[in-house]
Amino acid sequence: MSDRRLTPFSGRIGHISLKDRGVPLTAGEPACVAAPLAALRAAPGGAMDRQLLFGDAVTVIDRRDGHAFVMAGKDGYCGWLAEQDLAAPRPATHRLCSPASHLYPEPRVQAPPLHPLYLNARLTVTGESGPWAETPQGYVPAIHLAPLGQPAKDPVAVAESLIGAPYLWGGNSVAGVDCSGLVQLAFHAAGLACPGDSDLQQEVGAELPETAPLKRGDLLFWKGHVALVAGPGRLLHANGYTMSVAYEDLDAATARIETHYGGQILARRRAL
Repeated sequence: MSDRRLTPFSGRIGHISLKDRGVPLTAGEPACVAAPLAALRAAPGGAMDRQLLFGDAVTVIDRRDGHAFVMAGKDGYCGWLAEQDLAAPRPATHRLCSPASHLYPEPRVQAPPLHPLYLNARLTVTGESGPWAETPQGYVPAIHLAPLGQPAKDPVAVAESLIGAPYLWGGNSVAGVDCSGLVQLAFHAAGLACPGDSDLQQEVGAELPETAPLKRGDLLFWKGHVALVAGPGRLLHANGYTMSVAYEDLDAATARIETHYGGQILARRRAL
């Protein structure tokens, strides 16, 4: 059975990549996310699967009741967004490299911000005004941006910048993030491909034998959960135990999860 999260079919219209499925197909129309965070849902107005970020590229496949069925360009995740959260496509030049920032109507610290921006938001820089980067939507502190061609060197350091962020199921920002959202944010910032959910993340990278020593940046998987190895005997994860992004002792976390949730480590992966 096809995974609905990765199948670009709205229930009545599919993307041309499906081919020979006996359903109406479309090439879709390009668009991008115009909201700071846009909930990607399983159905119009339904439960949130994930969040997309400002500037994320999408392909719109269908529209219904004020919602658009889209396929995300960064990971192929499919779902429904509110149409008001979409805008015409634009070529991004930079990404937000700080946990959060703001978009301003003018290059002035005292100006009331238009809205927040979050890590990995994609922006089109068209000019500079002192310490400010100018975009078609407004101004952003240039120190909070990095060119798309300059990824972060250490995904774990990126994840560490979100320590203390509240836990949010399906969240993808410092305003609220879950275990797989944290991993995806960190790996995307480092220029590494990464799916959106932990079961999908468990299928990428290289499998590590149980006896292989772990190193910083490796991933450990339990049923429904993923954590980053931050160092010897130390994990970093967004978790429902502390309801935050936090460090945890590896042995303590393993014992706690096994005791309270009946789960053992299912896989150890290393990014390629």
